Amino acid sequence: MAVLSMRLDEKLDRKLQRLARDTERPKSYFIKKALELYLEEHEDYQIALARRADKDDETLTLAQARKALGL
Repeated sequence: MAVLSMRLDEKLDRKLQRLARDTERPKSYFIKKALELYLEEHEDYQIALARRADKDDETLTLAQARKALGL
């Protein structure tokens, strides 16, 4: 497992300390979860950009999507 060192501004650190104290979890738990979520979202965004750029990939208008979903 890798070790990471980082600096946080005081306001962010206070919020993180409060969350850790209130939930009885270490600050590293929340930092790891936040990083995992960010990386997943970034990956999804990159996939969406690639699909949008692919002219052969079928796209639907909002009206078409609603109709296809029966909404």
